[in-house]
Amino acid sequence: MIHFGFSYIGFIWLFMLFVPNIIWTKNKPKDYEKYVTKENKILQILERIGEIAVCCCVLIFSDFNIKEISLWSIWLLLSFVLMVLYEIYWLRYFKSNQTMQDFYSSICKIPVAGSTLPVCAFFLLGLYGVNFPLMLSTIILGIGHIGIHRNHQKEVSEKKKASIFRGIWKGIGIIILGIFLLISTGIVGLKNITYLSCCIHTSNGIDEQSYVMLGGQEQYLHIRGEDVHNPVIIWLHGGPAGPDGYFTYTFSNYLVDEYTFVCWDQRGCGRTYFRNQTIDPDNDKVSFEQAQIDLDELVDYLCTHFKTKKVIIMGHSYGTLLGSQYSINHPEKVSAYIGVGQMVNIECDIYSYEDALAAAKENKEDVSSMVEAYETYISKPTLMNMLNLRSYVSPYHVAKKEANALWLALRSPYMGINDFRWFTKQLGSLDDYISLNSQLFQYIQTVDVRDYGLEYQMPVGFISGAKDWTTPVKYTEDYFHAITAPKKNLQLLEDCGHQPQYDSPAEFSEILREMLDEYVK
Repeated sequence: MIHFGFSYIGFIWLFMLFVPNIIWTKNKPKDYEKYVTKENKILQILERIGEIAVCCCVLIFSDFNIKEISLWSIWLLLSFVLMVLYEIYWLRYFKSNQTMQDFYSSICKIPVAGSTLPVCAFFLLGLYGVNFPLMLSTIILGIGHIGIHRNHQKEVSEKKKASIFRGIWKGIGIIILGIFLLISTGIVGLKNITYLSCCIHTSNGIDEQSYVMLGGQEQYLHIRGEDVHNPVIIWLHGGPAGPDGYFTYTFSNYLVDEYTFVCWDQRGCGRTYFRNQTIDPDNDKVSFEQAQIDLDELVDYLCTHFKTKKVIIMGHSYGTLLGSQYSINHPEKVSAYIGVGQMVNIECDIYSYEDALAAAKENKEDVSSMVEAYETYISKPTLMNMLNLRSYVSPYHVAKKEANALWLALRSPYMGINDFRWFTKQLGSLDDYISLNSQLFQYIQTVDVRDYGLEYQMPVGFISGAKDWTTPVKYTEDYFHAITAPKKNLQLLEDCGHQPQYDSPAEFSEILREMLDEYVK
């Protein structure tokens, strides 16, 4: 989106647009000029502005060129189909008597096909390229161009009394179309604005999305930074299987001037899952042990790629388990370890329950359902029972600052179709989602991070939301005091919950930078 460069697709679309129009100048319908004199001046101005803007946009932005084939490519295919219909419309016209009725005929029940088809095709092309300038230009063109020729069609056509039902369906169709145009253009506009704030501006910088072979599978990476010589941070997302790389821009924008920030969709989730779905559809090759192997290969790849000896490991929630063990086991490759919402063990849910229960009793509320959920969890400590218990406990631990993940995702310029597919998978059947990564979920039910060892050979920093009850601060503090490290630091963000990096990104990033300035610079 908003990538300057020549678009061969845009050139082809313009070629398909202009050739029949050039031929048409010698084959205009009889009396056409008589209707031209009656055209609305405002619509004429919008038409001219739209024509110039559309022609410029499709040539100067490279966003419309064919990229990786995915479900999103359907917009490009539909755009091409409309352009093919446009060519068929012209062939039919040139073979006709070339009257005004022929000129304003429909095709596949698409009215005023000669103007409607190309406008819709270019709008879908803009949607495919997630390019707001083209979409807006096409809307302006459509208002003017379709408006003019729709008025001509009304003048030419015989007036017929339309049925009430046809009028209702037509109105509904217009409303649906209007909503689609408004929502799609608005979302793309937001993504473009966010992207402009995320742009890497230096010639020595990097903004790269790619797949790298790790542990026998191609795994997705997104790497951003203003200088490839800066220290490398590997972000380990939580979950398990909760990739968030497409909205880490929220806080990484504050870091990319001094660090090269690497997001990784771990094995079995997100883009990595869909990339390997045919060879491992049930995630049989997903495990915590395999994740350690994948991470080690990732570290080696990045050290080679960026010519460095060590990287900074930063994990969130479940990612802190992955990061803690790796940092303790591979001190020669890690310059600093940062735990965000450091996970210790699953007993923290009992601690959260006891606090919520006390608050509920103090308010003289009925706690029978909460107690029942707790007793069920204690007798059968499964993940589903734990999540059910959390549903009763969470309302008593609401943070004042809480980011809206859906809003961050909609605004994200990096959210692709496979990110959206995984996002919806998380919102779908919880049983199916958990079973897909059952080994990881079973692992977190029994693990205690202290079993990895308590001695870090690199500086360690912990950042938590003061209102984090998913990985409660008490447990993080106890772990912090138990470990040894050359340097260690624990910082809390007031009013933030389990995701301080999204709840208060500027404050989070400032704390992180201060830690890393002391640790690695």
